Amino acid sequence: MKRTTLSLIAGTTALAAVTGFAAITAPSASGSGAAKPAARLPVEQTRLLCPEPSTSDIADTTYTSFTPLAQGTDGGGKAQLVAAGEQSADASGSSQSGKSGKDGKSGKSTKKSDAPTVTPKAPGTPVTGDGSGSDTPALIGTATGRFAPGWTVQETTQVAAGTGRGLLGTNCTAPDTEFWFPGASTAGTRTDYVHLTNPDDSAAVVDIELYGKDGNLKSVVGEGITVQPHSTEPVLLSTLAAAKENDLTVHVSVRSGRVAAAVLALDDKLGGDWLPASTDPASSLVLPGIPKDATDVRLIAFAPGDADADLKVRLASPSGQITPAGNETLHVKGGMTTAVDLGPLTRGEAGSLVLSAGDSPVPVVAALRVVRGKGDKQESAFIPATAPVGTRASVADNSAKGSTLALTAVGGSATVKVTASAGSEGGTAATKKYTIKGGTTQNVEAPVPNNLKGTYALTVEPLSGGPVHAARILQTTMEGVPAFTVQTLPDDRGTVAVPQADEDLSVLLKK
Repeated sequence: MKRTTLSLIAGTTALAAVTGFAAITAPSASGSGAAKPAARLPVEQTRLLCPEPSTSDIADTTYTSFTPLAQGTDGGGKAQLVAAGEQSADASGSSQSGKSGKDGKSGKSTKKSDAPTVTPKAPGTPVTGDGSGSDTPALIGTATGRFAPGWTVQETTQVAAGTGRGLLGTNCTAPDTEFWFPGASTAGTRTDYVHLTNPDDSAAVVDIELYGKDGNLKSVVGEGITVQPHSTEPVLLSTLAAAKENDLTVHVSVRSGRVAAAVLALDDKLGGDWLPASTDPASSLVLPGIPKDATDVRLIAFAPGDADADLKVRLASPSGQITPAGNETLHVKGGMTTAVDLGPLTRGEAGSLVLSAGDSPVPVVAALRVVRGKGDKQESAFIPATAPVGTRASVADNSAKGSTLALTAVGGSATVKVTASAGSEGGTAATKKYTIKGGTTQNVEAPVPNNLKGTYALTVEPLSGGPVHAARILQTTMEGVPAFTVQTLPDDRGTVAVPQADEDLSVLLKK
């Protein structure tokens, strides 16, 4: 071997040692050098995006920010929400502007003063901020350090009158590249928007597809929608297709970049609410938290691809799983949206809908539209299929009265711990444990902070047993209308698996 080659290898090895080169090594046969299992460590940054809360001039919106207490975090970091469209000022001191949205609304930048001030001082205690009217902007949130693991922000809006009146609520969501929304509509009584928010420094390009009872609603208008950096685009669904469909599935896919997406569904008679994205397509789904006094439940399902899906339909009640009379199964044609009315399904008891695969599993997405009240005093909300709680999940903006926590154990029995945080204006945390029998749903009497002032957050942590699905029902009465909204509690992704890595300089000498 030439001297220059030896010198090059030696120099490279020395450089690797200085820069801390690491490689993941395979377990040894003896076991003495076996690789350790990946450690789960708290995430160091979380991004959340809150859509524009309302098109109504009489809307009142509350934002609640909360980070549960977690081990393994340092003492630094912060959590903040800023208005989407707020860019670095140019030479004239004005902000950059986005392009016009598909519904004609301007993607203009928003002054910082228009955004509510929501700045938590420490994990474990929620903090709130308010906005009013139709000019309240979409918000882009970032939490770092000790505020990042499990950070959640609840957006709750009250609209006293008009289309979509009632209580509207949503968890602000993380950006992603694909979303499914079964339950949207372009019917004459509905005004539905899909809100797209881009948190990043480069533009995102998005496609929106609509699927009705006969398949894809062809439209070129929904292709290649550009969402400018740090901006939001509300897209009116009726501008994407001429057909008037009562039940639609909206598919949002991102060609480049990433966005957060949510559907605002407003009805002339049944009020309105946010339709969150369904969990990823799967052959078995759980839709938790149907109010016990629901007067009508409508199931909307969609099977991506060409294969048909045959699903068993069950209601997980407090006493076990029940087959809805006349709706034992649901056939979903591939590429088409299927909807069925289940009526007053719960009949005065807590309930969650469980969809399971038949003999040939086919992935589907699904959601429920739930109605409470009668006559002209009706209000609606949506429950998407959701992932289990996993390690931990939190939901904010709870009050001593008006909050119901629904817990579902589809498989075996499960024990969970529920923690009520300190109040936003005072009070100390409280904790309770619950055992949920397999195959049942229980509306539990959730703990309330001692000496509560303000609102508080609930954190659910499974301790043992099978998987648990959860939802929070928030309800109030507005002008005689039983207004409500439902938020599901999937895992908060507050930790990430970090594989064991060891220095292995020998890899530099291997051919």
